[in-house]
Amino acid sequence: EGMALPQRILFPPEEICMDWQQRQRPGAGLCNLGSTCYINVILQCLTYTPPLANYLLSHDHSQLCHQQGFCMMCIMEAHVRKVLHSPANVIWPRAVVRDLKFIGEEFEPDMAGDAYEFLRCALEAMQRACLSGSRGADISSQTNTIIHQIFGGFLKSRVICLRCQAVSDSYKAFLHVLLDIKAPSSLTTALEDFVTPKKLDGKYSFKCSKCEKKVTATKRVTVHCVPKVFTVCLERAADHTGKKISKIVEYPEYLDLQPYMSDAAGEPLLYTLYALVVHSGDTCLDGHFFCYTKASNGLWYKMDDESVDNCGIHTVLRQQAYLLFYAR
Repeated sequence: EGMALPQRILFPPEEICMDWQQRQRPGAGLCNLGSTCYINVILQCLTYTPPLANYLLSHDHSQLCHQQGFCMMCIMEAHVRKVLHSPANVIWPRAVVRDLKFIGEEFEPDMAGDAYEFLRCALEAMQRACLSGSRGADISSQTNTIIHQIFGGFLKSRVICLRCQAVSDSYKAFLHVLLDIKAPSSLTTALEDFVTPKKLDGKYSFKCSKCEKKVTATKRVTVHCVPKVFTVCLERAADHTGKKISKIVEYPEYLDLQPYMSDAAGEPLLYTLYALVVHSGDTCLDGHFFCYTKASNGLWYKMDDESVDNCGIHTVLRQQAYLLFYAR
């Protein structure tokens, strides 16, 4: 509906397996190589994303990869295999830190960084690796790599001119959603705010193609196509100074995305929480990151650099969460 169909399928969606194919205790903790806790938490959350881990453990990517030099998918494949299959309790994520500048120009091995920025850049680097053998793929085809098939969805933006009532729809692919938490006290109220129509006027006025001038309009963004893994960042930076919003924002173990869809009147779209990242510290510019992940044995663990400790769901649901990972 209003979206171009892909000319070719780069990865068949029916080959994605959402359930763990191997059940085991959690893998190794990760050494902090100076200021790399923001990297460690994202590596752990990605390692315990079942469809991604299943794919990486199958060696499907590396067997067909012809990329010269840096390839984020090959690095992740080796990393996930090492974490989950190594007999060691702790491993050094040296390959990731060594190639940090290829993942994102802003990252330095000996400088603190932001976990959300690293997640964003890591997913984009994996997406680039998936497209390396598909030169000239159209935009719609680019959104059906293994990365987009797992993390990707589409948002629909509907703008209505308040002068002539003309409707303008546009669509945008996403791999993660950033939510404003200044007012909301829960994930569900933040999602309700996200899909609530906003007024466009003044300097944000809309150029209506029918009226042929700038007009007052309403804009509503909704989830149009859901991802298999829904990744949310609760925006804790109050402003550019690094001032942090430190309040607890409640989030459920099970989340229904149906109320936030373009067509909200359908069957429930249920997701289960399987990982989250926590930032501790007074400002967003310093502090420490740790995470909680659900291992393939179905149990939760707190992962704080080298340490991996068993914990319960009640502990998991009481955190000052920064990033949340839900699987369909």
